[in-house]
Amino acid sequence: MKKLLVLAAIVLAAVSCSSSRDSVLKVYNWSDYIDETVLGEFEQWYKDQTGEEIKVVYQTFDVNEIMLSKIEKGHEDFDVICPSDYVIERMLNEGLLIPLDFASLPDSINYIANNRSPYIEGIFRDINPDINANDYSVAYMWGTTGLIYNPAYVTDEEAASWGVIANPKFKDRVLIKDAPRDVYGPVLIYLKRQELQDGTVTLQDLMYDSSDASIAAVEDFLKGAKENVLGWEADFGKDQMTKGRGVLSLNWSGDAVWAIDEAAAVGVDLKYVVPEEGSTVWCDGWVIPKYAQNVKAATYFINFMCRPDIAIRNMEETGYVSANGAAQVLESQIDEELEPIDLSYFFGPEATAVRVNPVLYPPKEVIDRCALEHDWGEDTEKLLAMWSRVKGDNADATTYVILVCAALILVGALISARRSKNRKARRRTR
Repeated sequence: MKKLLVLAAIVLAAVSCSSSRDSVLKVYNWSDYIDETVLGEFEQWYKDQTGEEIKVVYQTFDVNEIMLSKIEKGHEDFDVICPSDYVIERMLNEGLLIPLDFASLPDSINYIANNRSPYIEGIFRDINPDINANDYSVAYMWGTTGLIYNPAYVTDEEAASWGVIANPKFKDRVLIKDAPRDVYGPVLIYLKRQELQDGTVTLQDLMYDSSDASIAAVEDFLKGAKENVLGWEADFGKDQMTKGRGVLSLNWSGDAVWAIDEAAAVGVDLKYVVPEEGSTVWCDGWVIPKYAQNVKAATYFINFMCRPDIAIRNMEETGYVSANGAAQVLESQIDEELEPIDLSYFFGPEATAVRVNPVLYPPKEVIDRCALEHDWGEDTEKLLAMWSRVKGDNADATTYVILVCAALILVGALISARRSKNRKARRRTR
């Protein structure tokens, strides 16, 4: 009995020591969205800088709303999380974020101030006109929404407009992301193209437009295009494009690079374009939620993620584009075989003619016709209801058979491709 009591005391002491939140950093991030070797390096770096031990407890999520619910309703004590733009906006509006105090960092290791992209800083400032989101968040990865297409079947002229989605020429050959917010924005931009051209509305106006009339118009367009839709997909679309089953895919720029690279390896030519009517940009960022218990370590961690070499490694691992504006990040992406483009909007005045992949870093003329999506608050339910109706109308028995068979056949290839290419399978479910 005495031995059991001693053993229990030892266990309790160990639990007590291990549960000290001063030495634990709880990070909550998207699946496959970091080079996990940097976590151990951060632990050593933190000790070198502060003299204090830290252990990173790393957890992942696949849906923004699951993460948000844990903070909003569960009051979970994550120290650092990585929500998407519209969730940052919602959390900011609801007082769920702690201001970032990077002034507390020694100047010699402050990687934030000199590495912010002016473009990303600008769009974060626009998230809330009354509260500067840059004071509460630091952007991590970003990209555009556009069309991946096979030029053997879809001409450049056809792909230059979102209207191509409804072209009967492409019956059963179009793939659309199962991401209602990322589909709604581009379609509404297409439907309002004349008003945009006339100047009676702006892209920002449309990003806030949750009116019944606009939701109905987008629903009608998507239902009219339903015979073209091969599938509403979360991750298999880019693979379907490389296999030639689809010829057109509404997708994200990071997935486009993956698809283009994979297709080239098997002799298939794919392209990516942001249609001329305009589109959306998206951005994920690091924040410290209200119920965090280790704000100091969280601040150091976000700062460490902005160190240029760490940002580059995370880019290479995930396949997505760092929002970091450091010169070293730009240099890592230079490809002398590409045509020069003006990226001064993103990297500053020295980047007026740099040879970088325009899919990852679009030229300014493309970015000028893109806007950041915004949170709709309670109106989000209207969007989700519309999306359910659209997919329900299109989900006949044949569609289910095709998708299930395709999923079973491709699952092995997808797992292999993820491991070999280390590309992130993002779920931007809204």
